[in-house]
Amino acid sequence: MGVPQEVEPAVSSLAVSSRDLPHPASGEIRLEDLLHALSDPMRLRIVRELAGAPGELSCSYFDLPVTKSTTTHHFRVLRESGVIRQVYRGTAKMNGLRRDDLDALFPGLLDALLDAAARQAVRLGA
Repeated sequence: MGVPQEVEPAVSSLAVSSRDLPHPASGEIRLEDLLHALSDPMRLRIVRELAGAPGELSCSYFDLPVTKSTTTHHFRVLRESGVIRQVYRGTAKMNGLRRDDLDALFPGLLDALLDAAARQAVRLGA
């Protein structure tokens, strides 16, 4: 019998340095995590703004009616569920919607959810 070879685990969600943030690989994104992340009104608001932006937006761009620590929590839930990608650009943490990944995994779902959220906002006058 030969000596077992060490195999490095394929862990894509671990941060490489203290400035790298953990994200699930595309194949690790789960529907239930996505739906949970989008079930919160503040997180849905963030995603709607990102969907309408031409590029990435910094965390400081968002003026949410919650504490800074709660805002940080919302971004973490969105990142860890695979809805957004966060990267540091200098001292700013930039956020971008993972539209390509989400559309490939769940065709039409993001557009349907964003459309439903927009219709609800009109209906509720929000």
